[in-house]
Amino acid sequence: MPAPGDSSKSDERKRVVLQAALVCFARKGFYGTTTHEIARQAGISQPYLYRLFANKETLFVGVVELVSGLMNSTVAKHMGESSPSLRTPTEALDAARAAYGALIENRDVMMFLMHANCAADEPQVAAAVRSCYAAQVRVVSELLESDEDAIRQWFGAGMLDNIVLALHLSEVDEPWARTLRGK
Repeated sequence: MPAPGDSSKSDERKRVVLQAALVCFARKGFYGTTTHEIARQAGISQPYLYRLFANKETLFVGVVELVSGLMNSTVAKHMGESSPSLRTPTEALDAARAAYGALIENRDVMMFLMHANCAADEPQVAAAVRSCYAAQVRVVSELLESDEDAIRQWFGAGMLDNIVLALHLSEVDEPWARTLRGK
């Protein structure tokens, strides 16, 4: 355990707990996950978890913020690899979709995002999820030159990608599954 007052160790421990919470919340969501499970996953005691985070809702909000930052940096990084002046609007949208696809290959991130939307009845969670979407809109808007139709297409395609991955539709060889996955 970190020494009292050692903020760098405390910050590192918080990052470890947030990563552990991401894994746990991705599997069971906000309502199905206990702080005991998160503490065990992080390798700390439950009382120490509560020293780092006031309650489960605060911890969940921390994971929303972690994932939001990860999403925005991943999309910006992938989109920044090619010059906007060298892309058509369709190419820009395809590049943005590919960036999101790379992010949600991490099933924990993708499942967490779905659970975050479902936990939006909790006031702090709702505010964090709205902030996450607002940040995504800002990043994607910049990358897609504020084309609102393209931004909506990006979000719609992303939601469809989530469904395809969540339901393992790449393993389902039926017409309806091929239609949803586009192959």
